Amino acid sequence: MSLRAKFVIWHLKRNVKSKPLHLIDPSILRENMDSYAPKKTPRTITVEPVDDKGVRGEWHRVNGAAPDHTILYLHGGGYVFGSTKSHRALTFSLAEASSTDVFSLDYRLAPEHPFPAAVDDAIAAYRWLLDQGRDPAKILIAGDSAGGGLTLALTFAIKARGLAMPRCLALFSPWTDLAVTGASIDSNEASDAIFRAEYIRNGARRVLNDAAPTAPLASPLYADVEGFPPTLIYASDEEILLDDSLRMHERLINAGVSSTLV
Repeated sequence: MSLRAKFVIWHLKRNVKSKPLHLIDPSILRENMDSYAPKKTPRTITVEPVDDKGVRGEWHRVNGAAPDHTILYLHGGGYVFGSTKSHRALTFSLAEASSTDVFSLDYRLAPEHPFPAAVDDAIAAYRWLLDQGRDPAKILIAGDSAGGGLTLALTFAIKARGLAMPRCLALFSPWTDLAVTGASIDSNEASDAIFRAEYIRNGARRVLNDAAPTAPLASPLYADVEGFPPTLIYASDEEILLDDSLRMHERLINAGVSSTLV
């Protein structure tokens, strides 16, 4: 592990994990998360705000982008915090590394807007992209943590509605099980850089409201994933949500989906 990585982990454990995230007012969490946003936009990137037909977000357009190729990005934050702003460092990097325009969705957050608000907003955004003339065969849907789970839930909703599937999915430490049954929730609590087990369990209750924790659109680990597009999953062996990735990868493979776990 690099010296920089060690410093980042130390910083997160001291300044994020040490605080009772599940007890902090959501507005304060959101403000704190947005403070991590880059202070400047790279010269290669143009930010274009969107508020159209109920779809809100930002285009992060990169110079020399591949024609018609699109990344739909769904940010993480436990469905409670995070935003297009907080994740700009990541989405800017994705745009530059892939030479692809990124649409970062600003979906509604819990507890003001519990499940299934985020899923409803995600499917609205996907339909909006198709209405804009974006070719689904050239769309990658990506997300981290809750956004990774939302990426899978969106794909399940696309399948259920008979819409054209995106080309592929990319998931970064996805939260796929709001029933919180993975063994790593407890076994990796000490090594995880950000979360404690109680943050995840209380966060799930806050998001679900009265919904069943194993509902496929809430917890895609329990969804029928047959016919899903090729999927790339990144996870750390030290993170609390490791089993959410391991079990999701296994479920995809068993359904005949091309899934790669890194």
